[in-house]
Amino acid sequence: MNTSSPQFVLAARVLHWLMAALILTMLFIGVGMVASVSERHEWLIRIHKPLGIAILLLAVVRLIVRLRNPPPPLPADLPAIQKLAAHASHWLLYLLMLVIPLVGWAMLSAGGYPVMLSDSLRLPPIFPVSPVAFAVLRHTHAWLAMLLFLTFLAHLGAALYHGLIRRDGVLSSMTGYRPK
Repeated sequence: MNTSSPQFVLAARVLHWLMAALILTMLFIGVGMVASVSERHEWLIRIHKPLGIAILLLAVVRLIVRLRNPPPPLPADLPAIQKLAAHASHWLLYLLMLVIPLVGWAMLSAGGYPVMLSDSLRLPPIFPVSPVAFAVLRHTHAWLAMLLFLTFLAHLGAALYHGLIRRDGVLSSMTGYRPK
């Protein structure tokens, strides 16, 4: 068991866990929105839009933090295919955290719907009104969200594998917890 592995910087750890909570919340809100036609639907939409923009902005900040503070190296004895999977899944997560909110924003713009962050703060449209584009972007948004959920689950599984089975310091580098 490696207890002296380097850690991610504090900003990266805080952003990681904050965004994990926001993304998981967002995924459940998204499922609730498409599964409900009750009065709850409008309430969920009012939460979904600003939360999506918050995730987009935090993803930009998180990417800057990562580029300025490279992550700790993976264990030297980790098989090359697992290292490749780790790097690919991390960059896929970053890509999805940036693209999904933009696709959602474009979808709403194409549908002619305002993107309200509050009662008085409205984002400008980023796509021309088009029913066909709205339909395509709506399906794209949903499929990308499913891909994000699957990638999230794979990431969680890998973290648990490193923390509970390999005990190689990878999980503790993000939690900050050092087992004794």
